[in-house]
Amino acid sequence: MSAQQIITPELRAWILEQTQAGHGRDQVLAAMIGSGWDAAVARKALADTLTPEQPSSSSAGEAPTASKVPEPSLEGAPPSVWAGDRQVNILMALKHPRVVVFGGLLSDEECDQIVALSAARLARSETVATGTDGSEVNAARTSDGMFFERGENELIKRVEARLSALLNWPVDHGEGLQVLRYRPGAEYLPHYDYFEPNHVSTATILKRGGQRVASLVMYLNTPKAGGATTFPDVRLDVSPIKGNAVFFSYDRPHPMTLSLHGGAPVTEGEKWVATKWMRQGVFV
Repeated sequence: MSAQQIITPELRAWILEQTQAGHGRDQVLAAMIGSGWDAAVARKALADTLTPEQPSSSSAGEAPTASKVPEPSLEGAPPSVWAGDRQVNILMALKHPRVVVFGGLLSDEECDQIVALSAARLARSETVATGTDGSEVNAARTSDGMFFERGENELIKRVEARLSALLNWPVDHGEGLQVLRYRPGAEYLPHYDYFEPNHVSTATILKRGGQRVASLVMYLNTPKAGGATTFPDVRLDVSPIKGNAVFFSYDRPHPMTLSLHGGAPVTEGEKWVATKWMRQGVFV
């Protein structure tokens, strides 16, 4: 077993959460390997954590009804699209899962300004869907982060307006921008961004704007090595390039969306990202 990859209680808890959400052993194994876990370590973690009766993806139940989702205007497969104040390149587009990679969404100056404004406000990353109080340290994510309030300053307003025009989704249907810094070795294990329907805290969370229906991850720098955004279900890795972004949507909170994704370990340097989550309704 690799000395750098230890099977911790937090990892076992994450495995249980994934299987209880309806993801099968093979899917969880692929997710771990896709995010950088040694195959032998991953298999042992599964064997140590799960019993043969652990539910598989086939037991996830009927899929919820599909929702409307944000969608860029890509009719005719254009090489670029106008986003209100700048032209944004289309580097790649998948239909299922719906994944679009944008080039030049942010300028170098905007990336640097966001990093500078957020640096002094970073704290250990948290997640809003792990406890009844809606905030608990997420063991699957090893990064530092902070949130900007929506429309907090002129820079954030400009970026939010650009994203709204690009994705054809109202600004007020989005959460505040989150900035994360990943140091060498830091990662985010594969996960879903939607709120698990059966989780104890989900009903309260949904009152603030409904389900999440899409995510946009903007790269604020280019790490020296590692740090790709991974989509294990379709074996896709998106390299973190400064100013570029990856968009993906999920029309229902279900594994059938193939929106499982993670942040591969940063192996050299740091990775800075800004994430925008979009909701079904007005986020308050």
